Amino acid sequence: MTRRVGLLGGSFNPAHRGHRHVTLAAIRALELDEAWWLVSPGNPLKPVAGMAPLPARLASARRMARRAPIRATDIEARLRTRYTVDTLRALVRRYPRIRFVWIMGADNLAQFDRWRQWRTIARTMPIAVVARPGYDARALAAPAMAWLRRFRRPACQSGDWAEWSVPALVLLRFRPDTTSATQLRAQDPDWHRHVDDPISSPNRQS
Repeated sequence: MTRRVGLLGGSFNPAHRGHRHVTLAAIRALELDEAWWLVSPGNPLKPVAGMAPLPARLASARRMARRAPIRATDIEARLRTRYTVDTLRALVRRYPRIRFVWIMGADNLAQFDRWRQWRTIARTMPIAVVARPGYDARALAAPAMAWLRRFRRPACQSGDWAEWSVPALVLLRFRPDTTSATQLRAQDPDWHRHVDDPISSPNRQS
């Protein structure tokens, strides 16, 4: 039986309740079996300064994903892919029995035209864009949206995404969670020094 999996990439520096909130909402809207958080080894569009080591970011993502149909993974590091287009193509080849949908925020849609081979990404799997306060107008006016607009599907049909031909785009709107990784880092710049991985920690509880 084909599984339906949403992919959400990011730095998760650190992972927080906003990531969990929007992922669970997307799981419901898209009728997913689960979602995978692709914890990036390094985002080419983000500065290196202030980026915590991958093990700490992965540990924070695993902790935030506990007791939810969310899998936090460092598969990009294991695949040795640097760009999203290469990661998605590799996942499609590796898991032919899974139907994937790419999930990203409106802030990413606003700069999607800067991503390597972004049209190829759109032709690889459907895309679900989650509204974010302060970014929606820019996202709808973005250069990439001028091309993607013709492939837009209504949100009321979001549960049917696995049947869509690509390119296909759906815009989703959920009650926002204002938690910010930037604010969390400002409150605790050394957060990564005291985060335990719930997978590897010998003291973890089931």
